[in-house]
Amino acid sequence: MRFPPIRSGRLIPLMALSLLALFAAGCQREPTPETATPTARPETAVSAEDRDEHSYAEPEKVVIDDLALDLALGFDSKTLAGTATYTLDWKDDGATQLVLDTRDLAIDRVEGQTDGGWQPLQYTLDAPDELLGSRLAIETPERNALVRVTYRTSPGASGLQWLEPSMTEGGELPFMFSQSQAIHARSWVPLQDTPSVRYTYSAKIASRPDVMVLMSADNDPAAERDGDYAFEMPQPIPSYLMAIAAGDLVFKPISGRAGVWAEPAMVDEAVEEFADTEEMIRTTEQLYGPYRWERYDLLILPPSFPFGGMENPRLSFITPTVIVGDKSLVSLIAHELAHSWSGNLVTNASWKDMWLNEGFTSYVENRIVEALYGKEVADMEFVIAREGLQKDLAETPSELQVLAVRPGDARDPDDTFGAVAYDKGAWFLQFLEERFGRETLDAFLRGYFDHFAFQSISTATFVEYAKAELLPKQPDAVTESELEAWLYEPGIPASAPQVLSPRLGLVDSARLAWLGSAQLPPQSMTAEWTTQEWIHFLEGMPETLTLEQMSQLDTAYSFSGTPNGELAMRWYPLAVRSGYAIAYEPMSAFLQRIGRRKLIMPVYEALAQSEQGLAFARRVFERARPGYHPITIASVQKTLDEAKPRPAPAVTPPPPEPEVEGGAGADGTSPQAPSAG
Repeated sequence: MRFPPIRSGRLIPLMALSLLALFAAGCQREPTPETATPTARPETAVSAEDRDEHSYAEPEKVVIDDLALDLALGFDSKTLAGTATYTLDWKDDGATQLVLDTRDLAIDRVEGQTDGGWQPLQYTLDAPDELLGSRLAIETPERNALVRVTYRTSPGASGLQWLEPSMTEGGELPFMFSQSQAIHARSWVPLQDTPSVRYTYSAKIASRPDVMVLMSADNDPAAERDGDYAFEMPQPIPSYLMAIAAGDLVFKPISGRAGVWAEPAMVDEAVEEFADTEEMIRTTEQLYGPYRWERYDLLILPPSFPFGGMENPRLSFITPTVIVGDKSLVSLIAHELAHSWSGNLVTNASWKDMWLNEGFTSYVENRIVEALYGKEVADMEFVIAREGLQKDLAETPSELQVLAVRPGDARDPDDTFGAVAYDKGAWFLQFLEERFGRETLDAFLRGYFDHFAFQSISTATFVEYAKAELLPKQPDAVTESELEAWLYEPGIPASAPQVLSPRLGLVDSARLAWLGSAQLPPQSMTAEWTTQEWIHFLEGMPETLTLEQMSQLDTAYSFSGTPNGELAMRWYPLAVRSGYAIAYEPMSAFLQRIGRRKLIMPVYEALAQSEQGLAFARRVFERARPGYHPITIASVQKTLDEAKPRPAPAVTPPPPEPEVEGGAGADGTSPQAPSAG
């Protein structure tokens, strides 16, 4: 998944000592499976130290092996209602209780299957914890093999968003979608909501017949809308990868196993933008082994989707903000596809080890980009990511800069998706590539994905495997202290390989020349710039510019009103800091049209720095709020509530926000200025 740069974590020395002992002790080498797909469900071993502190579940006692859903989807009530039936695997002979995670669910009844049929089971639903939700404890004295919960969701479920027709591209039918990562699956299904538990699932979904329903399962490209849908997911997945969506959706193929689901007005544009998807799949298979999920389809969501993408198996959820017409942002597709190996296939056992998902995926993403679009493009993306990481680290407490977060930090895992897990994690793997060579590292990673296929692991398990399978290849290549520095020390180690981008160097020269002489770079140069080069151009600007400088840039490149969100998220904060009032009207339209957190949070954060900007941000937020996802609402609300604005500078006050109805996702709310790139 692509998230905004927010992170958390806390150092606890015990785990560091245990891992140093692990390095010293070594381990026995285990053979790598030769078959592509395991013949039996692997056991996932998670030590007490690595227990998922964001879940009430007790997987050491009992685990869900299979889930069967039978739900009615209600757009009018904004709820899902029905039953969840669990096939259980009892691990502890003395266990007689099933503990599930829930959030804002109404539990109607709980039953267990016995020889006499379904019988009521006693249960308790605890008062909710603000972060974790409510613990559902089901008494199972007979250790039932099947347990069934009848329930309904809340209209405000944190993992679901319900859109009115006006908030969609077509404007005629409603839309709904889920976002289960990190711990939001519990808001629409009572579950062991932890990545350490994997299960297969099936679902029967009843809905109004004029919408298409899809899930992270075996969607049929030829399915017809009839209000009665059935799904199967035969590969075991963790709860955060379970997903559902419904709306005015049509399908168009890219290849025999890949295609696009989107609203009719968007599908052709999306297919053209993401035409390289099949080639991406083949490239990754050549590097790291077979694609094990059968189909790989893309679901293009409305602009209110809070993230860039979500790697739901077989059906990645994708923001439309990366469709810019020149394929310059399709690395997002490479990222979500890469999760089919790193994250979906081999999963972090808890969110403390998120780098195992996101760092590996960011590295694989860059390898896909290099293979398809060349080393120049891959290097530009590496440089941009690392410059962003360095800026973030300058404002991040040292204890939050580690890759492997220590146990004991019960912060919201939504706040741990950020540059450390993604970009420091990828940098670490590039460090291993530099030391061992690309051929050796590729072979190691392919074996790693085979060995731990359909399992959830911790950092300690990864280190053990690397000590057995990688380090002996070249015993002097990496020292224990270097590994310790990468995984458990703040900042970027001195051993980090450096990547340079000549193309971005030319952008630096053009920017410096303009700052010194007010002479813009020649059109013959900028006409060839990609989004990456424009991003670098803006990111290197001083904290503020004069109004004359802002006007010159805007006149030349139409940044105010650009449909390219990557540029907008950098231009509008600069406009706020520089007091460039002309940008406020298109800025307001942008904030009301887009709900992707990465793109809008920097703008809200910049506005919140002054009293005048904070007041403007609050007015815009009230208009945008109905179309924002609950996750986005919480992020913006927290920023505005915790703002400590400085007195307003003596600049021209911004105009009032335009009269735009419908919130994020509403049609026709943004000037369609040319995209710079």
